[in-house]
This record gives sequence, C-alpha cells and structure tokens, in this order.
Amino acid sequence: MKRIKLLVSVVLGYLLVPLGAAAQGGTTQSPPSGTLTLQQCVQYALQNQAEVRQAQIEEEIGERQIRAQLAGWLPQVTGQFSAVRNIQRQRSVFGDQVITLGQNYTSNVLLQANQTLYSNDLLLASRAARYTRLSLDQNTRASKINTVVDVSKAFYSVLLTQEQLRILDENITRLEKQYRDARAQYEQGLVDKTDYQRASITLASTRADRKRAQETIKARVAVLKQLMGLPVETNLDLAYDYNQMQQNIQVDTTQQVVYANRVEFQQLQTQRQIQLLNTRYYRWGFLPTASVYGNYNPLFFSNNLSDLYSQVYPTSQVGLQLSVPIFQGGRRLQNVRISRLREESINVDLENLQRVINTEYQTALANYKSDYTDWLTLQSNNQLAEEVYNVIRLQYNEGIKTYLDLIVAETDLRTAQLNYYNALYNVLSSKLDVQRALGTIAVE
Repeated sequence: MKRIKLLVSVVLGYLLVPLGAAAQGGTTQSPPSGTLTLQQCVQYALQNQAEVRQAQIEEEIGERQIRAQLAGWLPQVTGQFSAVRNIQRQRSVFGDQVITLGQNYTSNVLLQANQTLYSNDLLLASRAARYTRLSLDQNTRASKINTVVDVSKAFYSVLLTQEQLRILDENITRLEKQYRDARAQYEQGLVDKTDYQRASITLASTRADRKRAQETIKARVAVLKQLMGLPVETNLDLAYDYNQMQQNIQVDTTQQVVYANRVEFQQLQTQRQIQLLNTRYYRWGFLPTASVYGNYNPLFFSNNLSDLYSQVYPTSQVGLQLSVPIFQGGRRLQNVRISRLREESINVDLENLQRVINTEYQTALANYKSDYTDWLTLQSNNQLAEEVYNVIRLQYNEGIKTYLDLIVAETDLRTAQLNYYNALYNVLSSKLDVQRALGTIAVE
C-alpha cells in the first residue's frame, strides 16, 4: 500500500506539471523592424519557423498524451442510468399456476468507482513518460539545429549576392567612364572605333549581370524569409560586418567526433530505452491487473409509471478484482522475441549511425580545409588583381597599354572579387557543416 501511495503521488506530480515551456515555444513574435544581424535572424527563426513550431506543437501534444495515459492511475468514476418499460414480462410456472414476474416499469442508477492498484500497461506508461518527453525534446532540438544551419546559410547567400551586386555596380561605373573616354578619343581621331565598341560590349554584358544579380537577391531574400517564418510583406534589411565574419571563419580542425553530442545519436539511444521498457512490459505480461471497486445502485420499479420513483431499493458493494492472463496461445513469448529483435535493430542503427557521422565529419572537414585554402588564395589574388588593374589603367592613360589590356585587367579584377566572396561564402557554409557534424551547433 505504501508503494501504491507513492506511485499515486508521483502520477499526481506529473499531472500538475505546467506546460509553460511548451506554450511559450508555440507563441510567435511580431515581425522585426530595422536591420537584422545573423543572430537576430536565427533567434526570430527559432520562434517562428514552421518546422520548429510544428515540433513544439508535437511536443505539447505528446505531453497531453502522457497525461492522458497516466490518468489511469487515478480513480475512475462512472455513472449509468436506465429506465425500462417491460411490454411483455417474464412468466414462470409454480405448480399448476403461471406467475408473471417483475413490474411494468423499472429504473436504476449505477454509480461505480474503480481504483487500479497494479496494471502492466499503466506501469509501462509511467516508466516511458520520461523517455517520451526526452524524445519529443530531442525532435524539437533537431529541428532547431537544422533551422540554425539553414538560416545562417541563407543569410550568407543573400550577403554574397549583395556583394556581387556592389562589385558589378563599381565595375559599371568604371566601364561607363572608360566608354566615354574611348568614345571621346575616337571622335578626336586618336584611336579607332574598336576601343569604344569593346567598351560598349563589356558594359552591356556587365549590366546584364547586374540585372541577374538584382533578381537573384529577391529570390534569396524570399528563401531567407521562408526559413525565418517572416511574413512575406515584411521588408528585410540585413546588417553585417565582413571583418567580424572573417575573424569568425576559423574552426578547430583537431577536434574529435563525440557521437553522443549528435542529436540523432541521442534520439536512437532514447528509442532503445523505450524499446527496453517494451521488452520488460511483454516479459511481465503474465502478472495480473489488480483493482478495487465500489458501487451504489438504487433500483426503482412499479406497475404504474407515476409511482416508479416513489420508493427506492438500493444495493451497494465493494470488492477486489484480479484479472490474470492464464493462456494466450504463446502470444506473450512471441511479443518478447519481437521486442528483443527490435532492440537488436536499434543497436545496428546505432553502429551504422556512428559510421555515417564519421563520414559526415570527414567530408565536412575536407571541404572546410579546401574552402579555407581557396579563400586565403583568392584573398591574395584579389589584392594582386586590384594592383594590376591600377597599374594597367595608368599605363593605358599614358598610352603605353592598349585598351584590350585594360579590358582584360578589368575583367580579371571583377572575377577575382567575385571569386573571393564566393570563397568566403563557401568557407562559412563549410564551417557550419563541420559544427553540425560535431554536434556543436548552439540552439539556445
């Protein structure tokens, strides 16, 4: 009886736990105003992104389901009412007489209370409640990790396109000046018309690239809004500091993979714990279900409807009830074996997941090292291309270099600048992949 009282108190504690955290997770924020940093975009997404909100709703649904299952430990009270008009009553023969039994009208009210003392089903629900909550929390955390990575990559993608547009604008400004200078020199008879024609061709091509970049920005901003859960009509302006981004570009490449840090590994471990409880549930399935009950049943009967409830004839009882599964045709043993096979299947999944995680990490690390080397190389190339362009432009103005040399230098500078920012985006994305493979993405 002491164990039963303790179990009931624990169940009551579960039922009285507030759902404040889940309710707060499901609320949405008002659309932000002003320029947003990467951290602000991520924080807004963690509250409003559709996948995260769905996971939080599932977490709250799971909590309600746990409460519904644990409610079986509490007293179950039922009420039942019936009223009957006996059209043809039962007859019995006593000697040579036929006696009609019963009354024309009968009615009864049944009130019954049942308290479960032991149930294998309810015991499984109590033991699994902790792991069920943990599993739901891990699902939410997995959604948040994906959101952090996706929003960060989308943020960097928008910045990359904006920088491409800025470079193209600067390039167009230079090309327009070169075109005007070449046209003026041609009109003065200093050069032939091929110089300004080349300038016209290059200028038109660059303007087309700028138009493409402008449209690409719209598409990538739409992707970022979707990942953030931001209303489509909200204006989105991003704040960023390239110097700070470059300072945060490095990651410790000597870290070793700790499989337990990965949420996917934790989810499988939780599934294994739940499966172990299922095996125990089937193994102890031969134990009886025990409960105590009490009922009160007032009866009413009369030959006249008007007198039906004039007098009551109550009955009541209390008792102990045991339900013992004596023979089930071997079903319990088969369920135990099935559950053990599922345990083995989860163990195989855990072993395979370790290999998958290791492959993800090695691939992400290799990509990061390659992208980081490319970034350093292109950073140097960008500076050299700018120096070469400045020298050739001066030489062209002095008549030492041809216009074709200037166009080539201009093209090389633009290519070096665009490649540099592409490399910066790639290395930042690779760093996120490394952190996700290591399980070090922060979501709080």
